[in-house]
Amino acid sequence: MKIQIKYIFIFMLIIWPVYASAEFIGSFQGAAVYSARNDVALPGDTGSRFSYCNDLDSDVVFSPRAEAGYMFAGRHYAGFMASLLRIEADGTLDRDIRFDDKVFASGTKVKGKYRFDSYRATYRYHLVNNGNIKLGAGLTGKIRDAEISLEGGGQKGSLSNTGFVFLLNYYLEVVLSQHYSLLTYGDAAWSPYGRAEDIFAGLLYRIDKDTAIMAGYRMLEGGADNDTVYTFSMFHYAVLGVELRF
Repeated sequence: MKIQIKYIFIFMLIIWPVYASAEFIGSFQGAAVYSARNDVALPGDTGSRFSYCNDLDSDVVFSPRAEAGYMFAGRHYAGFMASLLRIEADGTLDRDIRFDDKVFASGTKVKGKYRFDSYRATYRYHLVNNGNIKLGAGLTGKIRDAEISLEGGGQKGSLSNTGFVFLLNYYLEVVLSQHYSLLTYGDAAWSPYGRAEDIFAGLLYRIDKDTAIMAGYRMLEGGADNDTVYTFSMFHYAVLGVELRF
């Protein structure tokens, strides 16, 4: 036990300078989200392809996001992100839709739900980190918790899916003045089975060295095409948030 305590004490002495010099960065964002594309088929090979936003009506919705992490050792960043997205759609079908091996007949009033929650852990190394430009790149591990459903005429079909994927990450901030910066950052990946892009571009207004207001545009796009499910979507976000540092 004494030996273990000694090793723990030595380990804490080694890593303490890293934590002592680390800077916490957190942001809380809210966004109005417009569905530009939201196409699904279940199953992906035999289901009918239809759109939650074209064949049905879906409103602009609110999506929250929280990000938190640390800059340490000058150029390294490690952090986490969580975002939630819920889309509800309704309408009357103008054609038969086969969904989850059920047939929803033309003329049926239906309700559809699309859920896409994302949880990510990111490591990024800043290639440039001076007073004017911050440029970094890294890797993100993403857990996607998603669900699609269609209900009407006494029937309901749905699919829930949780998966893990690696994404490439980038960050670029250009300081324009004491108070203003241009900012873009995001994650993206592509494979023969699908793709994903989550890109933000906007403006930071620094109230002081610890607090900033952020506003801008985010694009969330991607999907998958396989025998189990077909789903491709594109969402446009009008983002407003606050960034805190200490």
